[in-house]
Amino acid sequence: QVQLVESGGGLVQPGGSLRLSCEASGLDFRNYPMAWFRQAPGKEREFVATITRTSSYTEYEDSVKGRFTISRVNARNTVYLQMNNLKAEDTAVYYCAAHKRRYGGSSRQLDDYATWGQGTQVTVSS
Repeated sequence: QVQLVESGGGLVQPGGSLRLSCEASGLDFRNYPMAWFRQAPGKEREFVATITRTSSYTEYEDSVKGRFTISRVNARNTVYLQMNNLKAEDTAVYYCAAHKRRYGGSSRQLDDYATWGQGTQVTVSS
């Protein structure tokens, strides 16, 4: 059974930091591109960041560039999202996702990801 489990969300003040983790099981993790998406109340799920299998390439949504960093440790079957200088507009449920194809390329498209975690809430508020 393939499973992604996120952790690390919480309540943080504006300007603060959080580190999200997503551990995979039942998946040949090292051979799948991974991504983070988020969904704010009343809005559609949107792309945040993606990373290739070997971490050779990363891509970010414009509003998080320079503040968020995606990384992975294949030996731990885990992908991370380091979030710095958080803003109120970053408040959302954050989801990690595994690409639908082994050896697939990086993608911003929701439909290119087949396996999703349950999500972790991030709230940025004073």
